[in-house]
Amino acid sequence: MTSRAGHYVRLNGKYIRDAEDLLATGDYSQASEKFCGAAAEIVKAAAAQRGTRLVAHKSIEAFVSKLDDENPELNLLSDFESAETLHVNFYEDWSPPEVVRKRAEAVKRFIRKMEKFL
Repeated sequence: MTSRAGHYVRLNGKYIRDAEDLLATGDYSQASEKFCGAAAEIVKAAAAQRGTRLVAHKSIEAFVSKLDDENPELNLLSDFESAETLHVNFYEDWSPPEVVRKRAEAVKRFIRKMEKFL
């Protein structure tokens, strides 16, 4: 694993731990943002492994779409959409707790799938 990819993997782990702690305390909007951040960091790690640096949100989504095209059986884009929705929830705080939890599970599933690219 490249040092840049390792950096992003460490951030991913930190954000997941933070998100789980925030879920446990009922801070769903902050947990939402941490789960979204964790998803973004694992995508940046996978891109770094391929020698690509992603700096804008648009480039992160485009990279996920490319991986999804290359690996349609993984349904990466579908799981990543849960992270995107959680990002919106950070600002709007409108998702019920059970929906945040379900989307958080989808993000964790997405991260497990993305780990195959490291």
